[in-house]
Amino acid sequence: MTPPRALPEDIEIIEDAAPEFEDVAAIQRGLHAFNQEMGGPYDREPVTLLVRDAEGRTVGGLLGLTFWGWLFIDWLWLARERRGQGIGAELLRRAEAIARARGCTNAYTDTFSFQAPGFWERCGYVEFGRLEGMPAGHARIWFRKAL
Repeated sequence: MTPPRALPEDIEIIEDAAPEFEDVAAIQRGLHAFNQEMGGPYDREPVTLLVRDAEGRTVGGLLGLTFWGWLFIDWLWLARERRGQGIGAELLRRAEAIARARGCTNAYTDTFSFQAPGFWERCGYVEFGRLEGMPAGHARIWFRKAL
């Protein structure tokens, strides 16, 4: 490991467990600007699909983004009593349709071995990365699919 360098005198590094929104936004804007400078415009757009029951309660949904020709599925969750009814596959089908309409040609996500990796495989996703021991006794798994 490289030995630490002396910081410029006008710089301070602090730990902040509850940063202000403006501080978080500054980091996000900076990284987004750099990424677009290097990779081209993002055209980042959210993909949000909600599952509501007859009483209007949200019992699941999918949160993702489209950018650089890819769909990233960040969150897909269903209440326990709603699983195994084809709802997750329908959420995924609809998100992929939105992504295709936006010109995306690929999709990716990550999950944990204790979640439902078989679901992703049944929906045509292929594992391309795995981090064993995250968390202990389990793995984090990355999947992708050509749209």
